[in-house]
Order: sequence, then C-alpha cells, then structure tokens
Amino acid sequence: MDLVIGRVVKAHGIRGEVVVEVRTDDPDTRFAKGAVLRGQAPRGGGEHRFTVTAARNHSGRLLLSLAEVAGRTAADELRGTLFVIDAADVDSGDDPDEFYDHELEGLPVVTVGGESVGVVSSVLHLPANDILAVTTPEGRELLVPFVREIVPEISRDGGVVIDPPDGLFDQ
Repeated sequence: MDLVIGRVVKAHGIRGEVVVEVRTDDPDTRFAKGAVLRGQAPRGGGEHRFTVTAARNHSGRLLLSLAEVAGRTAADELRGTLFVIDAADVDSGDDPDEFYDHELEGLPVVTVGGESVGVVSSVLHLPANDILAVTTPEGRELLVPFVREIVPEISRDGGVVIDPPDGLFDQ
C-alpha cells in the first residue's frame, strides 16, 4: 500500500523546478536533498524514480529540483505526478484526528441516525478538499466531502459516521 506524500502541481520557471503540494507532515526529511522519490505518473503512466537535487520554500510552496528533470518542458510533463512511500515505512501515530488513506479504506459508513450507507472504497485528494468515495451495498458510488461538518466522527475500529446534508446523494 502506497501513501501519497506530495503531488506535482505545475512547473516553475525555465530550469525544470516543479511546484509540489505537500501531503506529509515531514517534508524536510521526505524532500531533502539527495532523497529518492517514487513518482506515479497520472492516468496509469507508470512509476519513476527521482532524486532531489534542491528543495526550497517559495511563497508558501515547495519547489523541487530533480536530477532527472531538465527544463520546463520535462517539468510540465510531471504535472499530476504523485510522490509516494510504502505505508509500512510510516507509523500512523495515535492522533485520533489523523488518518492515512489505507486506514479509512474498508471502514463501514453510517449516518448519525445509524443507517448503513456503505464502505469507504477510496479517498480522493482534490484541490478544494478531500472526498470519501463510498460504495453502497448495491454497488453505487457516493462521493462524500471529507469535512468535519459532514464527517463528524471517525474511528479506526468503529468506522465513519456522516451527517449528509439534504440532497447530497440525490441524482
């Protein structure tokens, strides 16, 4: 199981730097000079390895220079690439409000009223907010915004409790 630690947002400048949306609480270690990153290309484009030659913050963003990327065109081709690590290499900790995707996948989902909704099939990381993809017993996929107002309670043992607003699941 892989965990996403960053996503390439876009190219920066003409030398091949990339802007990375950080998804780890240890970016200084994960993106340190000399670190080798596993990158998964979008839309099934395969996996590649990249070596960090420089990392810097610029206007609240992480800019990376990678040994294998020379120039803006090559950097543009990385847009959407996910940098991942093996879940076995990470301790998820004891914080009750912190979860990795793989810890949520497979959890049962019920409403605050106790009605069974389905099972978390995946977590989608979108620019606005994360989304829980929930598969119902009938095989229908429901998309639930992963925000506290709609997902007030999560337990690794008990599952996910949602409080969907009216119309969320209407088609």
